[in-house]
Amino acid sequence: MKTKYSFINILTGSDLSTRRLALMEVKTPKPGPVIWLTGCIHGDEVGGIIIIHEIFKRLQKHKLLKGSVLALPLMNPFGFETVSRELILSRNDLNRSFDINRSFPGDKYGTLVERIAYTIFETIKKTNPSLVLDLHNDWINSIPHILIDPYPGLKHKDAYEKSKIMALKMGLPIINELEEANQVAELQKTLSGCLLTHNIPAITIEVGGASPISSIAKKKDVEDGVKAIWDLLTKLNMVKPIIQEFNYQLPTSFKNKILKYSHQPDASTSGVVVYVVKPGVIVKKEQPVAKIYNVFGKLQETLTSQHDALVLGHSDFSVSFPGANLVSFGIV
Repeated sequence: MKTKYSFINILTGSDLSTRRLALMEVKTPKPGPVIWLTGCIHGDEVGGIIIIHEIFKRLQKHKLLKGSVLALPLMNPFGFETVSRELILSRNDLNRSFDINRSFPGDKYGTLVERIAYTIFETIKKTNPSLVLDLHNDWINSIPHILIDPYPGLKHKDAYEKSKIMALKMGLPIINELEEANQVAELQKTLSGCLLTHNIPAITIEVGGASPISSIAKKKDVEDGVKAIWDLLTKLNMVKPIIQEFNYQLPTSFKNKILKYSHQPDASTSGVVVYVVKPGVIVKKEQPVAKIYNVFGKLQETLTSQHDALVLGHSDFSVSFPGANLVSFGIV
């Protein structure tokens, strides 16, 4: 079964587009789930591209039994080439977002960012997806985990519940995004959040860390992401299992549960940060997670966990300032 490769013009109706979106797809004649994989909507988060490549390599060796798998491996070609999260070519209006993942459902006749978002959204929507997996990278020092968007309301409950069911099939820690009022509206402009409000199941996978300087994905994170996605396809009876079922090792109290996201406590002082816990470990309430020193080496502040929690990751940098989010957690 061969993979079909094609391109989608970003600028609808224009012959002047210098960039196109690459589309990959494997389809079978047998009805089944329609699964989408999307990567690199932030140009410096490349892990998703490599995971998509590896999944499609496996689909060349191991037959897709039913349904279809489609992918947009590189949604932000401009940002990828400049190692930039956002679309720097659009920075001519300081009052607008340049982040494609804060621009959905987009606008066919809007800015370049809005047109890219529109093209991505319409391309996916017209296939009537069973699930969209949007692949991202977190801090360099972080573990792979799944993010579930805030509850989008009763009208979209079915898509939200299906997203949770799918997430539980993948063996990764599952985290509920922050549900603060000001954050919910912002998250509904992301690809996954906007899909949910259009009754399409979608989740975000943070496939470990990637360097914001070199834009390089880590081998182990890629392997974990591939295993988790293949397990999902296996449990949907779309492929045969080829490896032992993947399951991120967690204590029973954290396993098969949707955890709450937290970045508390934030730093209250400036200085040099020394992290005293590693991503992936479980910490107890009031356990130290980071220490902040001044330039002379005097301890200024010790940050402690406010809950029994799974450490998801910590900042890429050793600098602290008041209000800085230095460590992220998943709590029961």
